[in-house]
Amino acid sequence: MDARTSVTSPVSPSSPHPSAPDAPDVPDSPDVPSAPGGADSRISPGGPGFRRMSFALFLAGVATFALLYSTQALLPLISGDLGVSAGDASWTVAAATGGLAVFVLPMSALSERYGRRTVMTASLAVAVTVGLLVPFAPSLGALVALRALQGAALAGVPASATAYLAEEVRPKALVTAIGLFVAGNSVGGMSGRVITGWVAQEWGWRVAVGVIGVLAVACAVAFRLLLPAPKHFRPGSLRPRVLLGTVRTHLANPLLRRLYAIGALFMTVFGGVYTVIGYRLAEAPFSLPQGIVGSIFLVYLVGTVAASAAGRLVGRLGRRGALYAAGGTTTAGLLLSLAGSLPLILLGLVLITGGFFAGHAVASSAVGRTATRGRAQASALYQSAYYVGSSVGSTVGALAFHSGGWAGTVGVGLVAVAGVVTITVLGTRAARVERRGLAPA
Repeated sequence: MDARTSVTSPVSPSSPHPSAPDAPDVPDSPDVPSAPGGADSRISPGGPGFRRMSFALFLAGVATFALLYSTQALLPLISGDLGVSAGDASWTVAAATGGLAVFVLPMSALSERYGRRTVMTASLAVAVTVGLLVPFAPSLGALVALRALQGAALAGVPASATAYLAEEVRPKALVTAIGLFVAGNSVGGMSGRVITGWVAQEWGWRVAVGVIGVLAVACAVAFRLLLPAPKHFRPGSLRPRVLLGTVRTHLANPLLRRLYAIGALFMTVFGGVYTVIGYRLAEAPFSLPQGIVGSIFLVYLVGTVAASAAGRLVGRLGRRGALYAAGGTTTAGLLLSLAGSLPLILLGLVLITGGFFAGHAVASSAVGRTATRGRAQASALYQSAYYVGSSVGSTVGALAFHSGGWAGTVGVGLVAVAGVVTITVLGTRAARVERRGLAPA
């Protein structure tokens, strides 16, 4: 195994931890049209259906992230309206990401049986319905409960999207295809925060989250109309023993464990920074109005570009090199954000965002390539770790800000990036040991 790709390359046939085989195929479900299933018929860039598929999943990403983080830019207003602290208000974000983290694995099991497209459609339908109820939450407790339910519903999208792409797209184009899906995530996260910021400045946070709910409805409908029917999906079993066996096998794979940890740590940085940044910019010496604070999230456009370019970055540096580059860029951004100058803070956010989305696209695509069987469970475990990282980052980042200011939040982020680098180094060493034919110590 090439050391350069040790953290993210697929497990070789001789690996002691191969992915678990799926359950025997059963007759096709209505979600699966009868069509040739050979690898030659998979979609590739420039081929029939690629743009339609990419745009459909792009819209799913927009809806998911717009809903998931719809309250993040509004936390100062929610704190003022409901009379709660930054730490308490941060639970409106942490509950949504936590709900997603808990339910992504069960949703992946449903997608193995009933189809990726079916589960994604049902998930979006429930999530947008809850999104239309969120503006009417009478208290913080009710708001947090609705957000947790919304996150649980949204779990079906990330649980199924990567598996759908891994099955329907040619392997060489997988990083590019997943990068476009992640780009949709960044656009959703950006548009949700920017739109809510300006709407809330005029009409309050409740109207703002209602507008996001309506936007998500439109995206969900367009997604269902555009996404091509899968040609390579074959239903699996819902038997708990089979599912638990698949999960255990994935968790026994040291390469997948490293990827899960990398995703969680990158998201810890991102969740902490973007949960707290609104408070920092709304306070002295900046004292920015809510609309301007929301517009800060236009920086997400950098994430759109970084995620889309992840495939080219891997081609030049290898996956290990791409992770080092992403970690280094994120670190530079964190340190730069400590400055007291608004332009330097914005530049720091640009670097943090670009580094995060590049690292996430590289790690998540590597999971899809590594797990040749039980891909939905492998992807779900990554997403679960990823959103646990988001919940931890949101909560711990807010607590660190409360006790130590922005420097405390940056400190949490630097510790998480150090974890990414350490895991990547350990993966490289493990690959060298395997290549030399030596048993690990």
